Amino acid sequence: MERIFNISPVALSFFVFRNTRKGLLIRLKKSRKGSLYCLADEIPNQYLIANKLYEPSYISFDAALSFHNIIPESVYTVSCATTKPTREFIVTDIKFVYYRIKRSVYTGYNPTKYQNTTILMASPEKALTDYLYFVALRKRSLHYERLDLKRIKKRKLLRLAKLYDKPIMLHLIDDIYANYRKFKRIH
Repeated sequence: MERIFNISPVALSFFVFRNTRKGLLIRLKKSRKGSLYCLADEIPNQYLIANKLYEPSYISFDAALSFHNIIPESVYTVSCATTKPTREFIVTDIKFVYYRIKRSVYTGYNPTKYQNTTILMASPEKALTDYLYFVALRKRSLHYERLDLKRIKKRKLLRLAKLYDKPIMLHLIDDIYANYRKFKRIH
């Protein structure tokens, strides 16, 4: 902003401080490297905030599975994948959690239009693969009956799972499909 408006850092700091106190700006994140603000009357959607709050990141796990209707319930925590250390933020009463994944598997997300903005969202297969990785690490649990696999391309899911180099993930995928067929017959 200093370059855009051709003002000093002190003037910019005073402007931000004054307008935050007036309630015109909302601080989304405080950081030594640069805080993140938005206009109070134009708060971005939660997914755009998630993408900007901790970069690089993309929406994944439960949040993306819900977005793609792979799980039926609404999710109130926005979970993201990042190559940086795992972190958690609470902004505008929404919890944002960022889970660290290896750089070699930081793929499978796409720019996606949502509420007139472009966000970075995991594909359905990548969201499930990221989730299964944490199931394999025993940091998450899996509820087979919740999954709707109609939108999942199994071949793509397997290709993404192989990137993690954890054979247990391939067994989890086999179990998911076996249980999916079983639950489908029951209903």
